Amino acid sequence: MKHWIEAARLRTLPLSVSGIIVGSIYALSNPTETINTPTEVFSWKVFGFALLTTLGLQVLSNFANDYGDGVKGTDNADRVGPQRAIQSGVITPQAMKKAIIITSFLTLLSAIILIYFAFGKDNFGYSIFFLLLGIAAIVAAIKYTVGNSAYGYRGLGDLFVFIFFGLVSTLGVNFLYAKEVDPLLILPAVAIGLLSVGVLNLNNMRDQESDKKAGKNTIVVQMGAEKAKFYHYALIGGAMLLVIIFAILSDYNFDQYLFVLAYIPLTKHLITVYKNQDPKLLDPELKKLALSTFLLSILLTVCMISLISDIIVNLFLGGR
Repeated sequence: MKHWIEAARLRTLPLSVSGIIVGSIYALSNPTETINTPTEVFSWKVFGFALLTTLGLQVLSNFANDYGDGVKGTDNADRVGPQRAIQSGVITPQAMKKAIIITSFLTLLSAIILIYFAFGKDNFGYSIFFLLLGIAAIVAAIKYTVGNSAYGYRGLGDLFVFIFFGLVSTLGVNFLYAKEVDPLLILPAVAIGLLSVGVLNLNNMRDQESDKKAGKNTIVVQMGAEKAKFYHYALIGGAMLLVIIFAILSDYNFDQYLFVLAYIPLTKHLITVYKNQDPKLLDPELKKLALSTFLLSILLTVCMISLISDIIVNLFLGGR
């Protein structure tokens, strides 16, 4: 059990739910024209299964990454980060493959239940669309490093992380509640996507030399270490700027800018990356950046809600 927990890479899980939290609380704090109260918009069932589905996708991605890089030999003695399960031999490729199949099934089941709670027997078109989206997310989680056509080996990992853990996570879950897309929510959705890509970029900066030797042609391998740093600054700095713009366009009061507290660890992280000369020392920054993104999502959602105590009371008394 200890080895399976390590293979699930718990430090990546807070990052994966950041978009779910922001998209959900935005729905709670912004009732639509047809749904006028927070308790009509928000559903604990949708929220719970959205979290469960996203966590399933993240764990599936981690299992598949361990398997794909393990059987390809990418995870070897040259790798800087902690040893993976297959690399160290504590889990066999056959056992990991079975775990991938089981996790895929459970994640798809969770997605189907989520879709049912969101749309019920109505909105058949939406249900089919989100079912296909869920299947696409599962395939994307597996194909990152698994197979001869693994897109992570062609420098496309950043794009898929941005789409699924930024746009789909934030805008998708919000649509499950509101049944419409709010253009303003695109700003924090893109910001979370950029921060998620930042975590992947940091991982690839750490593993640049071993990835290059193994033929894993990540964006960092393609552009080199120095340009990868500037790319990283753009990802994190761009995310911070977008959230500020979101707050301004949302007409936030001064006390609603509490989320800028998360900019302190993010700024410290950027300084650390700027000064770094040894890729091995970037490994602790992965957890710090993931937790900073999670902190930003929590603080931002608190800032989204006016009269938060009344809304929470209503949810517990009348929420679904």
